[in-house]
Amino acid sequence: MQFKAEDVEVVNNEAAARFEASVGDETAYLTYEHQPGRIIYDHAKVPPVLEGHGLAGKLTKTALDYARANGLKVVPVCPYVAAYIRKHPEYQDLVTTGS
Repeated sequence: MQFKAEDVEVVNNEAAARFEASVGDETAYLTYEHQPGRIIYDHAKVPPVLEGHGLAGKLTKTALDYARANGLKVVPVCPYVAAYIRKHPEYQDLVTTGS
């Protein structure tokens, strides 16, 4: 499947508590749980047919920007989100512990 991540819209599906990016019939997503003053990003899933196009990074950037815009601290339970933050230190100030 040919596409560019920058051409794919990421939406916050609040009813499902996840950020989503759909291409054709496939949807990549990053699930979250809101808690007072913070948001837990717990699982990213990109269908195999959509892998390798940067969708996980786009989902994560959108989710982190959402947290910043809403004054939320981030608990990066998802290993991908944690790795993304390590590679992008501009988001390090958002991180808080899971307890």
